[in-house]
Amino acid sequence: MGRKKEYPIFGNVRITDIGAEGNALARVNNMVVFVPMLIPGDVVDIQVVRKRKNYLEGRVLRFREYSPDRVEPVCIHFGICGGCRWQHLPYELQLHYKQKQVADNLERIGKINVTDISRIAGSADQFRYRNKLEFTFSDKRWLTREEIASDNEFAGEDAIGFHIPGLFDKVLDIRECHLQPEPSNLIRNSVREYAHRDRMTFFNKKEQTGFLRNMIVRNNQEGDVMVIMVFFYEDPERRKGLLDHLVAAFPEISSLFYVVNPKKNDSLNGLKPVLYKGEDHLAERMEGLKFRIGPISFYQTNSRQALQLYKIARDFAGLRGTETVYDLYTGTGTIACFVAGQSGRVIGIDNVGEAVQDARYNAANNNLGNVSFFMGDIKSLLTEQFFAENGRPDIVITDPPRAGMDKKVINAIIDAEPEKIVYISCNPSTQARDIQIMNMKYQVVRIQPVDMFPQTHHVENVVLLRKV
Repeated sequence: MGRKKEYPIFGNVRITDIGAEGNALARVNNMVVFVPMLIPGDVVDIQVVRKRKNYLEGRVLRFREYSPDRVEPVCIHFGICGGCRWQHLPYELQLHYKQKQVADNLERIGKINVTDISRIAGSADQFRYRNKLEFTFSDKRWLTREEIASDNEFAGEDAIGFHIPGLFDKVLDIRECHLQPEPSNLIRNSVREYAHRDRMTFFNKKEQTGFLRNMIVRNNQEGDVMVIMVFFYEDPERRKGLLDHLVAAFPEISSLFYVVNPKKNDSLNGLKPVLYKGEDHLAERMEGLKFRIGPISFYQTNSRQALQLYKIARDFAGLRGTETVYDLYTGTGTIACFVAGQSGRVIGIDNVGEAVQDARYNAANNNLGNVSFFMGDIKSLLTEQFFAENGRPDIVITDPPRAGMDKKVINAIIDAEPEKIVYISCNPSTQARDIQIMNMKYQVVRIQPVDMFPQTHHVENVVLLRKV
């Protein structure tokens, strides 16, 4: 057998910055080292665990000095759960490094002058801001290093919680989470207790066994709650027992669904949630508009901050009431409906049929007669014939997924020659890449980062491009 590769240990290393994916950054012997869960000012000994072409990855062996900027994390799962990895970083510094991430990407990848970047729009709520969480059941909970090193027996312990980052079949049992308002924690912990009393089996992803698979909790700003229980197979008696328990214990649940998912993956695509009790949707309100949120509808997960994001996008568009606006990757049509009152006509396009159905419902429910939605591949739809039938866009608003826009979509937008493009992105690096392709015909005139996800490294960014 070959010897295991031995990597070096670096002692007394001072963390100086935060880089890719929110990991802390140090420079040792002219090499960049990324280490998770640290902040600038920490002094540590580092064990290198992986060598990449242009950088190293490491983990902390011991602390020599703690950064004076450190704050106490509020969550007992901090450091194990991968969700809120910046809880030890003061919120003002979180905003600083998010703004820096946007500026660095636009400058380095997009070759854009960022001197006029606006100060990041912070979130009013730093905790309990999410309106949706998905929990996973597992018949073998993830054990911490300390638990493994102890003499205790943990065989047979199950979990309802979140996947350990990078490990598809490992689940951390969550006792408290500060991301969603109550009764989210109460519901999850109550389901665990009931399942143990009734001896329900938890899912095993590798062996594809177990009854309880997933649970989704959604809420709106008015305090209504939707719960979707996902079972691996049908067991009418046990299913009914658990659902009746939720109805009795939580009168706040206004919408209760269940799904039987026998597939090898957790996706609910192609499966129809069954309404067990209550309303078939939640309603979210935004500036007088009402949006329908079904069990599998997409909606921005930070409702209050989504309003700020949409206001910025509308302000960047500078609408006068006569323009034809194209809203690409429209989802359930929230942005299209939000700008409709100041537009001549709005065309929303998305490739997910269920989302487009929700978008049409939202437009009709808000009596918006100037909004039309089309389902299909954006790069295939944006043709001269489509423009002839629906009008050329004066303004394009685009909010693509993390991977950014397909190059053919970018070229179709350029060929359509809108006066302005408002580009909303949850990934500044792919946004910068796409903008660089457009910079022969379009100039960046405004940049506004928005913090949608406090306690994480994720950041949204809105860019206004004007035709030159």
